Amino acid sequence: MSGSRSAEDLWERLVRAALRRERVGTDALGRPVAGGGIAGYVPSSLANNRDIDQILRAADEIQDEDPNVSRILCEHAYSLAQNLDPNSEGRGVLQFKTGLMSVIKQKLAKREVGTIDRSNDIARLEEFYKQYREKNNVDKLREEEMQLRESGAFSGNLGELERKTVKRKRVFATLKVLGSVLEQLTKDNIPEELKRVIESDAAMTEDLIAYNIIPLDGQTLTNAIVTFPEVRAAMSALKYYVGLPKLPADFTIPPTRSPDLLDFLQYGFGFQKDNVSNQREHVVHLLANEQSRLGIPDIIEPKLDEAAVQNVFIKSLDNYIKWCSYLCIQPVWSSLDVVGKEKKLLFISLYFLIWGEAANVRFLPECLCYIFHHMAREMDEILRQQIAQPASSCVSENGVSFLEQVIAPLYEVIAAEASNNDNGRAPHSAWRNYDDFNEYFWSLHCFELSWPWRKSSLFFQRPQPRTKYLLKTAGSQRRGKTSFVEHRTFFHLYHSFHRLWIFLVMMFQGLTIIAFNNGFDSKTLRELLSLGPTFVVMKFFQSVLDMVMMYGAYSTTRRLAVSRIFLRFIWFSCASVFICFLYVKALQEEGKPNSSSLIFRLYVIIVGIYAGVQFFISFLMRIPACHHLTNQCDRWSFIRFIKWMRQERYYVGRGMYERTGDFIKYMLFWAVVLSGKFSFAYFLQIRPLVKPTKAIVNMTDHLQYSWHDLVSKNNHNALTVVSLWAPVVAIYLLDIYVFYTLVSAVWGFLLGARDRLGEAVEKRKLDAVKFAPFWNEIIKNLREEDYITNLELELLLMPKNSGNLPLVQWPLFLLASKIFLAKDFVEDSDSQEELWEKISRDDYMKYAVEECYHVLKHILTEILDGEGRMWVERIYEDIESSIRKRNIHVDFQLNKLSLVITRVTALLGVLKETEKPELQKGAIKAVQDLYDVVRHDVLSINMREHYETWNLLSKARTDGRLFTNLKWPRDAELKTQVKRLYSLLTIKDSASNVPKNIEARRRLEFFTNSLFMDLPETKPVRSMLSFSVFTPYYSEIVLYSMNELLKKNEDGISTLFYLQKIYPDEWKNFLARIGRDENASDMELFDSPNDIIELRFWASYRGQTLARTVRGMMYYRKALMLQSFLERANPGDVEAAVSIPDANDTQGFELFPEARALADLKFTYVVTCQIYGKQKEEQKPQAADVALLMQRNEALRVAFIDEVETLKDGKVQKEFYSKLVKADISGKDKEIYSVKLPGNPKLGEGKPENQNHAVIFTRGSAIQTIDMNQDNYFEEALKMRNLLEEFHRDHGIRPPTILGVREHVFTGSVSSLASFMSNQESSFVTLGQRVLANPLKVRMHYGHPDVFDRVFHITRGGISKASRIINISEDIFSGMAAPFTILFWFNSTLRQGNVTHHEYIQVGKGRDVGLNQIAIFEGKVAGGNGEQVLSRDVYRLGQLFDFFRMLSFYFTTVGYYFCTMLTVLTVYIFLYGKAYLALSGVGEEIQVRAGITQNTALSAALNTQFLFQIGIFTAVPMILGFILEQGFLRAIVSFITMQLQLCSVFFTFSLGTRTHYFGRTILHGGARYQATGRGFVVQHIKFSENYRLYSRSHFVKGLEVVLLLIVYLAYGYNEGGALSYILLSVSSWFMSLSWLFAPYLFNPSGFEWQKTVEDFRDWTNWLLYRGGIGVKGQESWEAWWDEELVYGFSWVVFAVLLILFKVFTFSQKISVNFQLILRFIQGVAFLLALAGLAVAVVLTKLTVADVFACILAFVPTGWGILSIAAAWKPLMKKLGLWKSVRSIARLYDAGMGMLIFIPIALFSWFPFVSTFQTRLMFNQAFSRGLEISLILAGNNPNSGI
Repeated sequence: MSGSRSAEDLWERLVRAALRRERVGTDALGRPVAGGGIAGYVPSSLANNRDIDQILRAADEIQDEDPNVSRILCEHAYSLAQNLDPNSEGRGVLQFKTGLMSVIKQKLAKREVGTIDRSNDIARLEEFYKQYREKNNVDKLREEEMQLRESGAFSGNLGELERKTVKRKRVFATLKVLGSVLEQLTKDNIPEELKRVIESDAAMTEDLIAYNIIPLDGQTLTNAIVTFPEVRAAMSALKYYVGLPKLPADFTIPPTRSPDLLDFLQYGFGFQKDNVSNQREHVVHLLANEQSRLGIPDIIEPKLDEAAVQNVFIKSLDNYIKWCSYLCIQPVWSSLDVVGKEKKLLFISLYFLIWGEAANVRFLPECLCYIFHHMAREMDEILRQQIAQPASSCVSENGVSFLEQVIAPLYEVIAAEASNNDNGRAPHSAWRNYDDFNEYFWSLHCFELSWPWRKSSLFFQRPQPRTKYLLKTAGSQRRGKTSFVEHRTFFHLYHSFHRLWIFLVMMFQGLTIIAFNNGFDSKTLRELLSLGPTFVVMKFFQSVLDMVMMYGAYSTTRRLAVSRIFLRFIWFSCASVFICFLYVKALQEEGKPNSSSLIFRLYVIIVGIYAGVQFFISFLMRIPACHHLTNQCDRWSFIRFIKWMRQERYYVGRGMYERTGDFIKYMLFWAVVLSGKFSFAYFLQIRPLVKPTKAIVNMTDHLQYSWHDLVSKNNHNALTVVSLWAPVVAIYLLDIYVFYTLVSAVWGFLLGARDRLGEAVEKRKLDAVKFAPFWNEIIKNLREEDYITNLELELLLMPKNSGNLPLVQWPLFLLASKIFLAKDFVEDSDSQEELWEKISRDDYMKYAVEECYHVLKHILTEILDGEGRMWVERIYEDIESSIRKRNIHVDFQLNKLSLVITRVTALLGVLKETEKPELQKGAIKAVQDLYDVVRHDVLSINMREHYETWNLLSKARTDGRLFTNLKWPRDAELKTQVKRLYSLLTIKDSASNVPKNIEARRRLEFFTNSLFMDLPETKPVRSMLSFSVFTPYYSEIVLYSMNELLKKNEDGISTLFYLQKIYPDEWKNFLARIGRDENASDMELFDSPNDIIELRFWASYRGQTLARTVRGMMYYRKALMLQSFLERANPGDVEAAVSIPDANDTQGFELFPEARALADLKFTYVVTCQIYGKQKEEQKPQAADVALLMQRNEALRVAFIDEVETLKDGKVQKEFYSKLVKADISGKDKEIYSVKLPGNPKLGEGKPENQNHAVIFTRGSAIQTIDMNQDNYFEEALKMRNLLEEFHRDHGIRPPTILGVREHVFTGSVSSLASFMSNQESSFVTLGQRVLANPLKVRMHYGHPDVFDRVFHITRGGISKASRIINISEDIFSGMAAPFTILFWFNSTLRQGNVTHHEYIQVGKGRDVGLNQIAIFEGKVAGGNGEQVLSRDVYRLGQLFDFFRMLSFYFTTVGYYFCTMLTVLTVYIFLYGKAYLALSGVGEEIQVRAGITQNTALSAALNTQFLFQIGIFTAVPMILGFILEQGFLRAIVSFITMQLQLCSVFFTFSLGTRTHYFGRTILHGGARYQATGRGFVVQHIKFSENYRLYSRSHFVKGLEVVLLLIVYLAYGYNEGGALSYILLSVSSWFMSLSWLFAPYLFNPSGFEWQKTVEDFRDWTNWLLYRGGIGVKGQESWEAWWDEELVYGFSWVVFAVLLILFKVFTFSQKISVNFQLILRFIQGVAFLLALAGLAVAVVLTKLTVADVFACILAFVPTGWGILSIAAAWKPLMKKLGLWKSVRSIARLYDAGMGMLIFIPIALFSWFPFVSTFQTRLMFNQAFSRGLEISLILAGNNPNSGI
């Protein structure tokens, strides 16, 4: 029997394990939660009925109290599930039912009795209900809580109050479930008395109704937020008013609240219930926060102010108002002045209800304007008729549904188009993206869609599914692209930035003309006028591109836009022909004798007028007043036509101008850049080439070409001139970026110096009393984070300064050891003045002396009475009298001061202990000793003046009664002073290095420095702007598991071991915090579940995990609670508040109800975990960890997309819901909102849509976008109020819409590569962004810490764009230089936004730390930039910015990548030019004759290229940033250290990465979001993995450069010999070798012999393993080669090779029967080949050198033909040559791999190389770890070695 019961127990445990995941943590009551029971895992297809989950939760709750009742509840839950899905067709339903039934059976089996009489279940349930009430003393629960609430708020009993509240909620939640189950089972046939009790209890559960921030559906007394007057005013303002039609009786409204405006809108338009609840809170939140900023005094019945409603109305509907104005249509109101407050609230509510349910249509802001426009009209009509009725646009057969009738048709056509993008592989021109749909609503044609939707419109026509080779469309019955087509071509760079290219070409032409004419004369002037034809021809080319780029949208774009394109084409065609004709005729006239210059004058006049008009218009448009004037002139058709021809008018991009003062600033900036650039170009590039060029052009005789050069031979050596000028021209095009970098670095440096970055001003600007609670909380947080020790905590804490001491008490670390130094000064000083002058030189020494003097008096006065106190007063009076008389040296023997200090220290040492009788005696003895020393050794004063006092004291001392009545210090404040003075007198070591932890020092230094920067004045927390923080999360690490921490890599290094080594001090601090000895073994920690969870969090807080991000962001709430707590007495006046006794005692501030409520009103944190629902179902550890984070952070909200399978017409269909959950009182998820979506929200890039589905759950006026690998700090969170006030500061002609925030990269200490990335990033996000914001006014939304104006952005398309591939860098189009995060900046700027930058606040950021991670990231970024080149946003910004702002925009976005690519191309241009000169046979003669060898221009070009290549121009901003923040010396040391760590190799390698991916993306596409991995890189990367990753991007190109260098070395001519060759080619050799070997140089253990052997074996296995179906590229070379087929001997040689391959690789299966014949044929073929080669060498002029030359020529030729053969794969397969082509390709890869591998193997022979590399790559702490790993590696057997 016992065996069967044991089996049953095991079975139940098994079933429960299948239905739950193990959790380790605590619930809200602090009790451990281990195992979540069977609740919380109801399948999503049953989740529409939340009762099941609640019933199962209650069953878990009472399981231990009464298993029988738990069984009844489980059976009822089962019956509900059965009713919902009788056939178990939903996903997971069958497993759920089976598991639940198994649990029920086990509950039955455990009973001792036989069969169960279920007729008693109801009676049992009724009885248990009563027992449960009695056991938990329900009647007293609320009463006790209210008593605690009234008395405990200021009594420090807040923790008890919290526990009482949670207990009450838990009990009433269980009672509510029991009551509802009883009602359902008895069908309301409950005894009357019990029924009344149940109803009474149900009324007490009003605050258990799920809510987010403000409990609107169930008012509660436990949440102080509903007591705030602004919240009450907003809630009352939304109530039903008289003018609204009465709702029908059958429309249900919760009894806990009154009907309101949103109920009326829900009934009329069929909005979802949860959407209405969500937006009700959203609108109340917006209105309440707006009201709080108005500073309206509190009254009993608060009313919402008209100004608050007006502000929210204008902000929310601003885009709609502008849309109506642009389309020249009347908004739904005739005049804003006549719209009343209630009507405005209706419009606000309607807009947000539409927005809240719009799903992916939120990406179409003007489409939402269209919907709102028509629905508002429908609402007006309902109001006019005064009958509540459903709107016709939302009525369907199934009822009233806004989602189905309005949103679903739009979603379906968007989804159909998105599905046709072939996962991003289809050309952009083949499908409509979000922008195409949205821009349809930029013209009046959109009204053709009618209302309700006319679904037969072409707009709603879906494309037919895309086939493999072409996109089938329904003929002309499909709407195509709108106004822009993203064709893949580099011509987009010219198309978007044609003004830049015209300017550069014309300047080059002008400078060249001046250089060739050697100065100015009439001839030069005439030639300079040739700039006219150049200009019009280039404008003509632009007009041609306009026509070409619009291909694919002609039939669907606006006729007006097409007309403009053709008109411009005709205009510039005629203009270019006419101007060119005039100029040519003018030159011909000039050439004739006695000719009049009429035509020339006419030409000059026409060109002058055109140039003058262009310049005049451009200049005038820079002045805001002129902009307004031209807008006023739009009523004149001629002016409108001219403006339209000059620039097409879009809905976005209007008013793209800045203040005149700002314009002048950035114009002067670019004047400096351009003057430097063109001076360099003229004097060092163009002029030095003039003489050699003239000489080469005139060499027409006796030049012998080795080949038939048709271009050069009879055309003045044209190719030679090209090879000379080409590298110079390439550098001319890119060096403008170099000058921009240098000037911006200097400018940023000066701005930083002005803002006092890195400088702490020695002024007491903050009152210490006011500052102390904030400082102390910062220090306590540093201790909780394990950055400082307990001793450092004591030294860093600042006293409260709340006593009566006449001075400020500073933290001990500032005063440590100062007393001992002062004592030395005393002994060396001859006068009082000299002594005080010495002490006063050090402020903190002076503070220490003054504090000791006053505190000692205070302590002695408090502990002594009678004669003792008289003595203290007498001594101090005498001291002060001596100081006044300036004779303290005479009156006191100061050389005996050390004796006094010794006695005082002894006394304090006794007093700081707990009172004991023996210590009491010791204290009296210590005071008496002090008296004796002072009386007999120190005092030299004349005692006759106070003879009676001294006589009395002397007599008392003689009698032994002096000091006998000593009062032990019992007051907490006095005890603190005793301990502090003791520390001050005993700490002899300087505390200047406190804290020792580098990160803690950096944070404290930055915080203190930032307080002296230009921070805006803050408002009280009550009146500050509210904000949200928003973090997208997919499936990254949330919290490290113990398995992940203990898992060892191949070297035996675990992540935990690694962390212990690189953070040794933090590990010791952690052990001290959890009460463990620092020498404790890891295994000891594993005994305690609490220690395990603490260990997991400790490790996770040092990685790039979601847990770290959540902790950091929740500091905002903690900071707000502290600030509001300190403001509680007098809001807005912290100084007045802290003057109240104990007001700055912050103990328990986190439990203060009003502080918590106010923090929740002002701050919301939403983590959008896209697949959290799926992770829960699959019981992934990430889901358990996210749930644990919610348990530990009550204000954390998690949004996710839930997939629900439902049965419809016999078919299983998926429904998608956007859900918001929080942790409930039992530690499980509690669903707050569930908003149904029209379909799968992931249509585009994924991450933007993950943000978009959850943005409806955010709140506030601002929103901070935070990535999941970021961090925040408590001290920075305190400054958030200041930052938010920037929205109301003057930052230009437009208010800020994005506030840029500084980032600190916290992964810089992991490795040298991480350090390079960190330093590069820091220089960009500080110095670079500083300049972009001021003066350039093009600061982008860089990175995720930026703070958005939330309402501005959510009404304009959201905070990121989501079109597939084109928006791969999604948030740039939100707001570049590190371009993965830029996309929404474009949108914000085009919509008249303004981006600022602020450096007084910072957020932490994790970055990639291994070379492969960095390369993937940079490839992703470069690919994203390549896509941006094609985008309409870049085109419009390039066209609409003024010239100088366009330059700033170009060179900080796509221009940076284009210049990077040109840097690499310069090397190719130079080397191919040299190869041409060498191989054509004329190189030597031309160099000798023209003197090219010593050419300044070529040297300047190559030096510029080399400096750019190795990252020098990246380093300049970095160095200046170091100098600014670290000081000159440390900056130089840092830079030299980086060079010794081979940072130039890294930067050169990165150059290749960016070039490859940028160019490839523009031409071929392929940009995609790639997860780079965010772990610690402690493992060795295999050779084959590196080869696969870099073969095509770096190795092929590197070897190509090496071959060109060898050709140049072998066949080129250098007059200067080897030195000349080295000087000319060193940069190219450096680049090629960096590209070939950097991946192995920066590979951990890359030169360890054992690893090298393993790598070779792995590489050969990979190379020779045959591919096949399902074989991945990581496993087989063949599979990888097929994936990488992007690339390509004379044909005769190729044919011979193919024949040889066919012979040597003849199929073994076929040749079984004639092996000997086959071997004979192979042998003969091999011998014939060798013999042929030998005969050729002997009988002809062929030499061995020629053979090597043939090989040299054969390698690139073969590669080229191989690439062609790969492109012709189908043909090769038909010819039966494909296997041979593949074999040759394998041979190439094998050869390339061996060339790289052999040097690595050679270096691996020498052990010191591996040691050197380890030191190079890692900091010293980790180097020790690696040395230990060598020992550990000995335990890892390696077979075959």
